[in-house]
Amino acid sequence: MAATALQPNQKEVFGHPAGLYVLFFTEMWERFSYYGMRGILVLYMATSATAIDPGLGWSSKDAIWLYGWYTMLVYVASIPGGWIADKFLGQKKTVMLGGLLLCIGHGVLAVPQDWAFFTGLLFIILGVGGLKPNISTMVGGLYKEGDIRRDSGFTIFYIGINIGAFLASITVGLVAYIYGWHYGFGLAGIGMFVGQAVFIWGQKYLKGVGEFTGGSEATEEERLAAKRPLTKIEKDRVVVLLISFLIVIVFWGAFEQAGGLMNLYTDAKVDRTIGLSWLEEIPAAVFQSLNAGYIIIFGTVIGSFWVWWKKSGKESSSLFKMAVGTIIMGLGYVFMMFASQEASAETFGKAAMFWIFLAYLFHTIGELCTSPVSLSFITKLAPLKYASIMMGVYFAATGLGNKLAGSIGEMSQLESFKGEVVVSKQELLPYIEKDSMEIKTLKNEIVTIYDYPINEDKKFIIKAKVFPENGEVVFTDYQSGENLNPLFEMSQGADSNTPKLLEDLTENNVTSSNPYHARLVFEKDKDKAQNIENKGDGKDYGVSFVLEEKQSEQEYSTFMWLTIFTVSFGFLLLLFLKKLKKLTHGAEDHEVDVKYDKETEGFELADPDNN
Repeated sequence: MAATALQPNQKEVFGHPAGLYVLFFTEMWERFSYYGMRGILVLYMATSATAIDPGLGWSSKDAIWLYGWYTMLVYVASIPGGWIADKFLGQKKTVMLGGLLLCIGHGVLAVPQDWAFFTGLLFIILGVGGLKPNISTMVGGLYKEGDIRRDSGFTIFYIGINIGAFLASITVGLVAYIYGWHYGFGLAGIGMFVGQAVFIWGQKYLKGVGEFTGGSEATEEERLAAKRPLTKIEKDRVVVLLISFLIVIVFWGAFEQAGGLMNLYTDAKVDRTIGLSWLEEIPAAVFQSLNAGYIIIFGTVIGSFWVWWKKSGKESSSLFKMAVGTIIMGLGYVFMMFASQEASAETFGKAAMFWIFLAYLFHTIGELCTSPVSLSFITKLAPLKYASIMMGVYFAATGLGNKLAGSIGEMSQLESFKGEVVVSKQELLPYIEKDSMEIKTLKNEIVTIYDYPINEDKKFIIKAKVFPENGEVVFTDYQSGENLNPLFEMSQGADSNTPKLLEDLTENNVTSSNPYHARLVFEKDKDKAQNIENKGDGKDYGVSFVLEEKQSEQEYSTFMWLTIFTVSFGFLLLLFLKKLKKLTHGAEDHEVDVKYDKETEGFELADPDNN
């Protein structure tokens, strides 16, 4: 009889509050939209503007630069998002507002216009800032202080995040690959609309959670907590949280190479051929699903391991888990070092796919030890009056980690050398191979033809050997050995990096018998390519390239230093673990299996008077 008298917000499902699953599915679909869009974002920016499904035509370096700024701002926006929740709206209403902005942002992003691209990104930044920190804080609000289920609840919530990311990386990646970039962006937007609908429907299961502490629905305890100054214990805990945010920056600075450097590396340097009749190779964006897929498989396993570990009386503090997770994640880059070595072992070589699978596996295990635990850690230590803003600072730290990741990825990409074609199309044709390509007819129908790319104003690549001779840089065709220098002139002037090319070749003792190599990318000027009347004239083509050997060295060095720094940082944290734990004042020392008390509504966070 007692069970039937429970209010919707008091009910449990599989041993957890029913509201957890409302937040689970809301966040699952929100992350579907975010990771689906993120998986194709860099690839879209780096795709030729003259392709059948044009991208922005940016260089890899520029694409990673914007990716770093965007992913930073997405999470830094969590600070004002948390502040708005704490001071004005409460977590629940701020999540609602953030979801609405996200629906607008993803909808605009599906419009194939340059203005829509940047406008959509702005709305998504604002929307994630409102939703992300506050929905995570609401998860903590479902559990009473000392409830051992809190960590496992966050792990379940985290699995929801990654089910969305897994589904998105496959479906959005394939839709973008088969139908076009903006269809992919549109599918991501549909996911956000579903998530918003779930959150609206599930309000009855969230009564008393995420309410504005200055509002009429807040409890007397919450109103008093919002007014009183912080105690010494609360201040110490805030200090620990701020130090833990440094771990967050380092962790995500290394981990978030996934959407940038590793995404581009997979696209260019990994053999993705599978030879299916309907799919010759796996799109690079689909590999973004590996991380989420591993989390779905191993999420509960890792969560259960740590519960068993704690019950065995062994060290299992959140800071310990975060340190171990950082070390494991860093070791994943060892496999990327092996991949880089394999790809560079032969000229224009590629690495096997299994290196990517192994790298993402270690990254995922590290993430499962770090990320859901850090979310739970904040809800244990954050003073009630600053619950949302501390979660906002956490996500801002995540954003700074993303910006760090973008900067690292940007440094891993060499600046391209550039030149201009100075010969006619007829003189270029002997060096170009015919290829199958899709084009749009005057009726906007897509058909496949077999022709020279230059006849359709498409880009084409000539593989070349590069070496110095008599104080000049010589380019010869990789297959025939014919001199390519008459085809183009290297850029000159104060802003040109052409002198550096000769310097690099000379310093590395490159010779004609031991040359460097380059993929010379010939591409028509974007604006001139829009002029259909001059289609196929072969004019206004530029050339760009990086030295393959130097680029491989740069990537290997990046993977190596990511390994060294993250592993060293993790061990440094373990060294100071005892001192940091003292500042928590036993916040994690008395966790037990607490069941929901139907007499108690609302939630508590880090009440210092109970320790």
